[in-house]
Amino acid sequence: MRSPLYTTTPWQGQYSEIIDVRSEKEFIEDHIPSAINLPVLNNAERAKVGTIYKQVSPFEARKIGAALVSKNISHYLTEHFATKEKNYSPLVYCWRGGQRSHSLALVLSQIGWRVTVVDGGYQTYRAYVREELSELPQQFKYQILCGLTGSGKTHILRELATRGVQVLDLEKLANHRGSLLGEEWEGKTEPQPTQKKFESLLLQELQKFEPHKTIWLESESNKIGQIYLPSSLWEMMKQANCVEVQLPLEARVEWLLQEYPHLVNYPEVLKSKLALFKFRYGKKKIEQWYELIDEKQWQILVGDLLVSHYDPSYHHSMGKTFQGIKKELKIPDLSIKSVHGALEILRNFQA
Repeated sequence: MRSPLYTTTPWQGQYSEIIDVRSEKEFIEDHIPSAINLPVLNNAERAKVGTIYKQVSPFEARKIGAALVSKNISHYLTEHFATKEKNYSPLVYCWRGGQRSHSLALVLSQIGWRVTVVDGGYQTYRAYVREELSELPQQFKYQILCGLTGSGKTHILRELATRGVQVLDLEKLANHRGSLLGEEWEGKTEPQPTQKKFESLLLQELQKFEPHKTIWLESESNKIGQIYLPSSLWEMMKQANCVEVQLPLEARVEWLLQEYPHLVNYPEVLKSKLALFKFRYGKKKIEQWYELIDEKQWQILVGDLLVSHYDPSYHHSMGKTFQGIKKELKIPDLSIKSVHGALEILRNFQA
């Protein structure tokens, strides 16, 4: 006797595997955490069936679609499922719990496996993410680490995380360093995640945290590159206390040149980025920066960018967005000794 086909609205549970049968493009945009992608219609096939559906008839599209789905499932049966044991119990989903997920689920259940289909598919999961992100951020207490560009805030927070402190690294989740020059172009293989994917990653991270412990974050705007923070988290960040790292200008310049080597290695790309500042600072200022690039005067260039652009922007943002500085953390540089001293102060401040 074949196994019955189960449906579920939540997807949390003990499953051997979570299988997303949507196309590769849909999967890359976002998916349920830990899911694998076994498309019953790949990108090209889905486009082909959709075109026939619109231009010929739904009936013809279903015939061709059924043949393609059957071919793909046959491939998975011989390649992916061949070694699965009798107690294998997968969770399967598609866009909204329709034909694509049921086509695979029905075949697997006929073999004898216990198969569960997500009722409503990915759309059910997406609704869950939106609902959770509207409420979960309000359950935590936050501390903001702020400081002028080049103060090593990200570095300090990541060191703090290695000591067991709860740190929410938004720039890592968004795959961006938060400014016009923050998108690395040297050896960069992955773009920013989609907004949906970012929100899935953010929810996963928040669900790991303990509500009774403080979460540390870096002072950010509500937009990191092309990614927007959920309004619930952004409101909590604006209400949080701030600790400001204060570092001499020379030390900040040295740190930025160390952390952003692509600024030096790709001068023409840097010029194209700086050209976007022309509307604010005028042609003469941009030409001055170009001359410094051509002359390889990197310390002078970075110092001027900080004083002319980044520092004023920081002060404007802090005055407009956050509650104010509750503690100043002055360190001479970002050496191991200085950072370790800062970490002890931050841990005591948290307590």
